[in-house]
Amino acid sequence: MRDTLKKSWAQACALYAAALILATFIRNPYYLGILTFTGINIIITMGLSLLMGYTGQISLGQSAFYGIGAYTTGILTTKLGLPLIATLPASLLLTAGTAFLIGIPTLRLRGHYLAMATLGLGEIVHIVFNEFLSLTGGPSGFGNIPVLSLFGKQIDTDLKYYLLVWAVVSFILFVSLNIINSRIGRALRAIHKEEKTAATLGIHTSQLKLYIFVLGAGYAALAGFLYAHYVTFLSPGTFSLNFSILLVTMVAIGGMEHIWGAIAGTGLLTILPEYLRFFKDFDILIYGVILMAIMLLLPEGLYGIKIPLRKKKLNG
Repeated sequence: MRDTLKKSWAQACALYAAALILATFIRNPYYLGILTFTGINIIITMGLSLLMGYTGQISLGQSAFYGIGAYTTGILTTKLGLPLIATLPASLLLTAGTAFLIGIPTLRLRGHYLAMATLGLGEIVHIVFNEFLSLTGGPSGFGNIPVLSLFGKQIDTDLKYYLLVWAVVSFILFVSLNIINSRIGRALRAIHKEEKTAATLGIHTSQLKLYIFVLGAGYAALAGFLYAHYVTFLSPGTFSLNFSILLVTMVAIGGMEHIWGAIAGTGLLTILPEYLRFFKDFDILIYGVILMAIMLLLPEGLYGIKIPLRKKKLNG
């Protein structure tokens, strides 16, 4: 157990050290902003990776949980004037509670049936964001969301927020790795491989699936909280079905069966479009070709690049 904790902690620290080193070379606010959004997206996809890659459940509702977390803190701070210290727990509890209530009936479904159920959740939440004008501002959204402060100091620059977001990413990675390498993680893999067999071995499959579903929603809510206080403006378009599909694609491109794959896939698909803008009208075409090439040449995702190297070492 101690060795697992040490290894997880070392990997999380290595990730944050890499983020710190990168920050010394990148001072342009635009590029820091892209990397900040990358970190926020990674928080969501790590939860989705636990759900898809380790439990075998497909969710198209992560953007809904992301939006609930963002809108909760945005509304509480701007409409009700609550302090930031109170809005983070509120965002997490409301999102986790919603996921719990939705997860009890929907997680009895499998495959594309579950995907359709979570898709419906995302669409319902998106409609609520658009129609409740007095609270959400409707399609136009609302702003004036306060920036975060830590120990009495405002996190009001791109560099400060970048460092905060990647500290959270590293912590979430630490938590996720410990789950994966624990008895729960082994049980999740068993559920993914053969749920009925896992149940006969005494694994509470429904409880574990619900636990991971709620945990993934909590990750998304935390990301929504960070997003709201970074952008300081919210509108429903950010939390659409398209974004949920993009999140699933990030996990699939990176490699569903490893948490580092989710990080790699999210990094690629968040940063790549910014560089493809140079090609103007051809950027979408090139983007699609790159995705097709990855899926055809690397069926196990970006993380699968390491597999041939491992086999070579074993053969040598």
